[in-house]
Amino acid sequence: MNLPVTDESTHFPGLARVAALLADPGRAAMLWTLMDGSARPAGELTMIAGLSPSAASGHLARLTDGGLLALDVRGRHRYYRIATPEVAAAIEALMNVAHVAAPQRPAPRPARTVPLEMRHARTCYDHMAGEVAVQVFERLVGSGLLVRDGDALEATPEGAARLADWGVDVAALRARRRRFACTCLDWSERRPHLGGALGAALLDSWTESGWIERTSRPRVLRITPKGQREFEALTGA
Repeated sequence: MNLPVTDESTHFPGLARVAALLADPGRAAMLWTLMDGSARPAGELTMIAGLSPSAASGHLARLTDGGLLALDVRGRHRYYRIATPEVAAAIEALMNVAHVAAPQRPAPRPARTVPLEMRHARTCYDHMAGEVAVQVFERLVGSGLLVRDGDALEATPEGAARLADWGVDVAALRARRRRFACTCLDWSERRPHLGGALGAALLDSWTESGWIERTSRPRVLRITPKGQREFEALTGA
């Protein structure tokens, strides 16, 4: 019996095309490197992916044409970055899938193969992920500063006041086109951390306040002594 050929345009337009873009190891390496929210030149991405300049140029063109990367031109220099927060969220979600190597257990355990420094604190595109981020998220929800509705979150009046103490303007974030706040499943802890515009604003605030420092290692964050005290006070750890 001959089975009908499936026309992807009648089901999920572009799904197979995006999957094909992510399937190549070199392109995946480039995307993963950019998940710290940075913009990097083609030469740096070429070295990270271990490709020849000509091959890397072709891959970057495909990722840009496919809508996964955006190109920033600064004078004679060309920098590539993740195109949108939605693309970053999709890549993070796929990392969760990749870490489930066995059938789902009732209570998935954290991924112990992740380097400790990355497990402890890292960026997830433009917000914070890792053990500390998960603990902070649970405290914000558990203390009633944020309330959940599915994967969406909203700040209570008490939460808005506390966020203002951290320099976060809740009203301004709500006025943006981007989603205000949402859960993001942490691929190393297998529990949610805080994403969306609020997650990004908190990472910026805590960095400016000296709680967190970025390191030379892609995505890895360092909690400063001041940050250690503040996060311990916040989470009760």
